[in-house]
Amino acid sequence: MPYSIMLDAGHGGRDPGAVYNGRQEKDDTLALTLAVGELLQDRGVDVLYTRTTDVYESPYQKAMEANEAGADFFISIHRNSSPEPNTYSGVESLVFDKYGISLEMAENINEQLETVGFVNLGVKERPGLVVLRRTNMPSVLVEAGFINSDTDNMLFDNNFDDIALAIAEGILNTLQMNGDVPSSAPGSYTVQAGAFRNSAYADRLQQELLEQDFPAVISQNNGLYRVTTGTFPTLDEAAAMERRLKRAGYQTVIVSG
Repeated sequence: MPYSIMLDAGHGGRDPGAVYNGRQEKDDTLALTLAVGELLQDRGVDVLYTRTTDVYESPYQKAMEANEAGADFFISIHRNSSPEPNTYSGVESLVFDKYGISLEMAENINEQLETVGFVNLGVKERPGLVVLRRTNMPSVLVEAGFINSDTDNMLFDNNFDDIALAIAEGILNTLQMNGDVPSSAPGSYTVQAGAFRNSAYADRLQQELLEQDFPAVISQNNGLYRVTTGTFPTLDEAAAMERRLKRAGYQTVIVSG
């Protein structure tokens, strides 16, 4: 039975969210949420949405929808904002508390978004947020860059597909690590350093790794270009490679199969 994820596009309808130079958060979040949902569905995840059009529902209504649907996870996608434009940039994820699979998923999403080019601002506790407090399942709120940062908006627009993929990969990597998504070849492990829809990004990362004597290869499947290093029979050996890559400054995840 596939796991179900309720995706929430932040704001909507009469609530535009943050606004900057005519750009409205509710539009960015809807487009990104639908793109992430399509990628997850392609991987066999049962995806539900709080909205697929420009309508308003309160945060409480959204939380109740997820509870009533019996979703296994709740992911709310937003854009951040600061009091003064172009003061801050980067991605962060919010959780009710820093514990368990919600924290793992938030960290994995942030790390994947960092590979696209965002500054990783980390995971923050926000127990007062209704969509985190009132949902009965593990929940994460993702702030996909600052909407009043020209740098983040350029990154958002120019790398939209890779950003959607990064969020989807962060979710899927967490499910795989916790045994919720079956892998194709149990008993073998590889260390993934990046996954992209644009082959140029994969080529660039592979070249960087090869220049540092990491055995990087690119595999392509369903339009995704994955950069991995090595195939290992044991988790300990994969973990040793992961430590080497992290010391070199790369964000990684161990993938089984």
